[in-house]
Amino acid sequence: MTKAVSEGALDAASIERIMAPRDGMVLERAEGEGVFSALEGPFGNYRRQVEIVEPPSGSDRLRRVRQTVEFELDIPWFGWMFGWAVRRRLAALEPRHGWPWWSPPERISREGAVALAALCLLSMVTGYLGTILTQTITFAAREFGADKGAQSVALASVRADVVIAVGLVWLADRRGRRSVLLWTAGLGCLVTATGALVPSLTYLAGSQVVARGFVTAAAIMLAIVAAEEMAAGSRAYAVSLLGMSAGFGAGVCVFLLRFADAGMQAWRFLFAAALVGVPVVVSVARRLPESRRFRALYPAGAAGPPSSPGRGPHPRPAPSAAHDPLTAAARSHAGRFWLLAASAFLLNLFFAPASQFGNEYLRTERGFSAGDISLFTILTGVPGAIGVVVGGRLAERGRRLVGAVAVVGGVGATVFSYSTHGWPVWAWSAVGSVVGAATIPALGVYGPELFPTKLRGKANGIITTLGRFGGVMGLLAAGYLSTQLGSLGPALAVLAIGPAVLALLVLVAYPETAHRELEDLNPEDAPLR
Repeated sequence: MTKAVSEGALDAASIERIMAPRDGMVLERAEGEGVFSALEGPFGNYRRQVEIVEPPSGSDRLRRVRQTVEFELDIPWFGWMFGWAVRRRLAALEPRHGWPWWSPPERISREGAVALAALCLLSMVTGYLGTILTQTITFAAREFGADKGAQSVALASVRADVVIAVGLVWLADRRGRRSVLLWTAGLGCLVTATGALVPSLTYLAGSQVVARGFVTAAAIMLAIVAAEEMAAGSRAYAVSLLGMSAGFGAGVCVFLLRFADAGMQAWRFLFAAALVGVPVVVSVARRLPESRRFRALYPAGAAGPPSSPGRGPHPRPAPSAAHDPLTAAARSHAGRFWLLAASAFLLNLFFAPASQFGNEYLRTERGFSAGDISLFTILTGVPGAIGVVVGGRLAERGRRLVGAVAVVGGVGATVFSYSTHGWPVWAWSAVGSVVGAATIPALGVYGPELFPTKLRGKANGIITTLGRFGGVMGLLAAGYLSTQLGSLGPALAVLAIGPAVLALLVLVAYPETAHRELEDLNPEDAPLR
């Protein structure tokens, strides 16, 4: 339990304000004269007591007041990061207006804080698992004697993981978010670790198809659960935290990459390290609840999803396709689906080769060692956290302009980083990291927002599939164009046409979803409120 005691001399107006229940980071209720408890907020225990310790004397109308705040912040795993800042804010005698930069733009409930912390921890795991092949393939190819063309084919074939992911997220629409998320994250760790034993690049790609199928499904579910848990004004904030957490996990992978110089097979250590994620998933399983919107759709004791006529105590015949509400909902959201599918294709057309060939470019065209690549990635990638935080804040005011600017600026800076030499490579890469990172909260939240609960997993899984197809096309095109043009930079400049079209789509075709409840965006879910 954390305790904060504050004293000060206040006038009558200030005393009246401090003696009233607060409505900010915590929503208080009065328990007695000068005693308040928490009605809502991210606290396990909370108590604020205000005492008048000195009456006014003579003509001096100021009175000395003592305020004691005792609280227990219920943010598992990450509470220590916010404890000091929360204590300082709660200890203030005068209630502070507005929201600090590090907090959600709206008050978060205790259940929401626990869920978001659990999702961020899992996002660290998926961030590591999702970047491991990108970081190590150039060193694996060195051991196996594979050229850039073979790497291109391997990276493209791994995109088949989405077939597995689609089936898993489809299952989440029927069986629940929590179980699918936990199982996919855990199995992703186990299968990734088998990469430490593969005898060839072909076997490595095959193991990654399965492993990344689980990881991709988990990543999709993370965004969905975050959107279903958070309030209307905090969804982009939640997605930005997930992005930062995934970036931290990827950063751990990058940090460990320095060991790849220890020997021809040292890269295998990074795959074996994936086993560390298993106890993390077990820890999360103890605290992560089912998403509140899925609970509202299928409350405990209900017969089950309408598409499962055999479940429940009173089986009923399956509805015909003509009268199936799920089919009707899918038709009504077709425009949104194709808009986001085209966007995913255009974005991955550029960013898949830009990220996947990054280490190969630095090693072969710029002569970087594994240690150099690790240092470069950390120094240019860490500033991306700024873009995620700022982008998340700005996206809560409006998504479209932030998303379009982030796409254009991030892609432009990335193209320059692949087309220069010396320190400009570092500078442009950092700029691209900061600006491009804002796409995570600005555009990453649209997939979960624009579909009803019954379709959210299925729709996002298929959109990811089409996005992966764009990545395959981009990887193959980049491999071919870089061979023809002699370098990866000109190839990426050609592929940047895709994101340019996407930026235009965001400005003219995307709806504005900031501060709108999911039930307002999807009328089918309105009865679940």
